[in-house]
Amino acid sequence: MTKIIVIIPAYNEEASIGKVIAEIPEIVSEIIVVNNNSTDNTADVAKLAGATVLFEPKAGYGNACLKGMEYISDKEIKPEIVVFLDGDYSDYPSELTKIVAPILENDIDFVVGARVKALREDGSMTFPQRFGNALATRLMTLFFNSKFTDLGPFRAIKYKKLLALNMEDKTYGWTVEMQLKVLKKKFTYVEVPVKYKNRIGVSKVSGTVKGAIFAGVKILSWIFKYSLKNDS
Repeated sequence: MTKIIVIIPAYNEEASIGKVIAEIPEIVSEIIVVNNNSTDNTADVAKLAGATVLFEPKAGYGNACLKGMEYISDKEIKPEIVVFLDGDYSDYPSELTKIVAPILENDIDFVVGARVKALREDGSMTFPQRFGNALATRLMTLFFNSKFTDLGPFRAIKYKKLLALNMEDKTYGWTVEMQLKVLKKKFTYVEVPVKYKNRIGVSKVSGTVKGAIFAGVKILSWIFKYSLKNDS
């Protein structure tokens, strides 16, 4: 059986993390929850639900993802596929099988769960999220002939390809960095339409003006940085 590991960055998600873990399909070998400096009981709930819990005191989505990758790198048996999933229960964890299917069946390198309008619950994506996604993906199309339509956090990638990306962003630019590097390295990729619902709790990014602005700046800075680079 293909070994699949899930990494879930989590900051104050005690009300949702248990639900997320419970709905992840059994094809997954291990669920890693990276407790990113939470002040609630996220870690206890995740551990009780059966996840491996890591602690990353440095704030930032990218820092949490990098911590999960560091843990995997120390394992004797590495996974074939790594899935990234948010801990706020806005995605449908059961759709993980759809996310990994193109890798398992068609040998695709990278898959993004696209939060298409027809499958989104009303209010599940804020205006800053919708605007940011549209602007970023259109710029990626302009500069890199990209076919991405979303920067959705629910995504899967072959582990060896993930290592080849040399991921470095420590905060909100993690998702767009990954997609830009996939494009630059000419990895194969597809989007899979996924359902999306209102998250439990308040968004740390789009739920605040500061978060939305900072995320937007990070995303645009990665795009313009890579538009000026000639190498991969």
